[in-house]
Amino acid sequence: MPAHRAPLLRPRPRSEDEAPHHKDVSRRKFLGYIIAAPTLVVAAEIGRQSLFDAGSAFGAPNASAAAIPSPPQPAELYEFVDSYRDACRPTNGLLKVVVERDGTVSFALPRSDNGQGIMTSFAMIIAEEMGIEPEQVNVTLADARPELVFNQLTGGSSATYSIYSPVRVAAAIAKGALLDAAAAQLGQDKRTLQTAGLTVVDTAGRALPFGELAEKAASPVTKAVEVVLKEKNDFTILGKSRGKDDARAMVTGKKQFTMDIQVPDALHTVICRAPDLNGFPNGTPANIDEVRGMPGVEAVEMIGNGIAVGARTTGQAFDAVNALQVDWAPGTLAGKSDADVVSELRAAELPLAVPSVVGTTLEQSFVHHARNGSALETNCAIVDFKDGKAEVWAPAKSPIAGQKIVAQKLGIPMNAVTFHVVPGGGSFGRRLFNDHVQEASEAAKAFGRPVKLMWDRANDCRQGRVKPLCTTRIRAVVTKDAVASFELRYTGTNMEVDEGFAEMITSQAIKAPGGNLGISEAFWNISVTTPYNFGVNTAVMNEVESGFNTGSTRNVYGPDTCTAREVMVDRIADQLGKDPYEFRAEFIKNARLKKVLDRAAEEADWGKSMEPGTAQGIAVHQEYKAAMACVVELDCRPETVNRKVRSGRTGPRVTKVTFVVDPGLLLNPLGYEAQMMGGINDGIGWALTGGLHLKDGHFVEASWDNFFYTRQWNTPPEMNIVVVDDSDFPDPGGAGEAGVPATMAAVVCAWRKATGKEPEYTPLLHEEPFPEGFTEYPTSPPIPESPTDGLEYTYG
Repeated sequence: MPAHRAPLLRPRPRSEDEAPHHKDVSRRKFLGYIIAAPTLVVAAEIGRQSLFDAGSAFGAPNASAAAIPSPPQPAELYEFVDSYRDACRPTNGLLKVVVERDGTVSFALPRSDNGQGIMTSFAMIIAEEMGIEPEQVNVTLADARPELVFNQLTGGSSATYSIYSPVRVAAAIAKGALLDAAAAQLGQDKRTLQTAGLTVVDTAGRALPFGELAEKAASPVTKAVEVVLKEKNDFTILGKSRGKDDARAMVTGKKQFTMDIQVPDALHTVICRAPDLNGFPNGTPANIDEVRGMPGVEAVEMIGNGIAVGARTTGQAFDAVNALQVDWAPGTLAGKSDADVVSELRAAELPLAVPSVVGTTLEQSFVHHARNGSALETNCAIVDFKDGKAEVWAPAKSPIAGQKIVAQKLGIPMNAVTFHVVPGGGSFGRRLFNDHVQEASEAAKAFGRPVKLMWDRANDCRQGRVKPLCTTRIRAVVTKDAVASFELRYTGTNMEVDEGFAEMITSQAIKAPGGNLGISEAFWNISVTTPYNFGVNTAVMNEVESGFNTGSTRNVYGPDTCTAREVMVDRIADQLGKDPYEFRAEFIKNARLKKVLDRAAEEADWGKSMEPGTAQGIAVHQEYKAAMACVVELDCRPETVNRKVRSGRTGPRVTKVTFVVDPGLLLNPLGYEAQMMGGINDGIGWALTGGLHLKDGHFVEASWDNFFYTRQWNTPPEMNIVVVDDSDFPDPGGAGEAGVPATMAAVVCAWRKATGKEPEYTPLLHEEPFPEGFTEYPTSPPIPESPTDGLEYTYG
């Protein structure tokens, strides 16, 4: 029998009178300043006013006769990105757009670019407002600036949303000042002038270079200026696709990452770490003097996290690390495996509270195993310490906290530390932490030499930051045609939060409904939602102390809670005899999310006939002021599941992904689509294969070749990403993590439908035997030897 085909709910065209009436941000006046300086320096201050009502981010309520309305949850009124934007407001006036004497326009971005492309997008933002080209704006990453307080953190897909408007204001004032200076010099009305390239031109074609006007446009005293921003309909740069400005430098090897920076006399440094997670040496290694005499080795010293080895090359440092004979003390998870930790979490689960008075009670329970971000670039940092001062180069999402750590470790004042933020080769939450900077500082002090520290890939996987192992539990009470209650419980190993990040949350989250909570609870409150009218709707979390090194790997709570929620939504739809898409469309709480759901179903041809062993899965998510819907097609037939790839994990394969996202104001369609593509592959990996196995106190996986992130043979041959370009939401939503939750959930929902089994854990293949050819690397020596037979497999 062919599968049921769900009718698509296409919204009718909307009249102008029916359109949502958001506050028109673009035509309001904003205040900024021309800063007292020799050349034109402009800053913005918009802390006096809220740009728009945060509660309107997802549009009007979605009406349904059957649904029992659920009251707003905290994150629907005040989300994490709202919290961070508010934390930034007091110091927005310290963000400066500068026109130099040579006519160049520059902006030091107080964020970290780890491949997400925000340096390109902020060049576009400034160029749009100033009437120049993006390549004429020199965007760099700002050194650590403690005076910015919370305004130099990167995380939670909030970078653009938090300072988009202040930077626009500064750029608009800069343009106005240049036009004023040119009007005075030319004796013309300012309204007859415009910018073109790095010049101001008049109607007769006369041009004055920015460089010639920079000093004339400057002010000897700081003065306030009001400005009206450009209308969205007048944009010529924003909303148009642009490749990353550093793309050519990346593919030609010209781009400078941390390990490319040359610091005289710097020792290539590697840390010898324990076999167990967070183990430590029992005293000095017996053969330390022998290792100090090995070729190229110039320093071997004990530091807080192990034994630091400095050599003339990284390879020589690796050889020395593996030669050390160390007596290791047990680690923080000594003797424990996954099952032990899961038992501890189960014992700590908070009770479900709503009694089942009427209807049918459904329950769902998941274990979500630990995951590694697997960024291309391992942890790395350079520290040069001499004469009571330190200079640091590192990719860092919290450089102010890093600057503080360096000062503490070296025993010098914070203002004696210059911290250069270097573009990174991936982050996924890892670079919120300054572990690499701390270790490099300790080694530099111990060696008395500059240090160029790099983690090896084995320890990056085994000892690095991971997404916490956690459980989710859901109970729903279903009546004959609605959901009376929906309860979500999350229990996880404690999520560590970087110093600066934690301070920001505690300073701002008190403004959210249910404030005065701890850091984790506050973050939970302003990030997790159930976007359906499901009557009494509760979501509560609990965390337990553990010995893991954890971090917000590609979103904190979203992927796991979204997956558990959406699987239960499918079960409720089954209970009510409804199609999963139709049920979501009927019970979803807001119009913006329903719009992307409808579009995804239409684009994916939802409800089409599928072969036995294959299925579609559908899921939605809202976060970061963005709304997402995903439909996947999953092949679970034996010939697919059992296909062979040398030493590779195969299993079910996603053959098609349809992903629709409403990003709010769309700045760079190409960049946003690329972000979704990366998040989709993460979501597939976390649903199917990409988990870490804890065994006897350490993770089995060590390095990329045996951590089963989504590989080429598991990526979907067909991917349709639709980025909505006519959103009603006036500001740009987040992108970095937006692709993960809905994709992970849709894959698990498709697996449930294709196999007829109820999922109990993610990744879905986590408890399957390792594939044939899998090599479990030894824990001692700590770094697996590099393969020497690569050419044998090059064309195999």
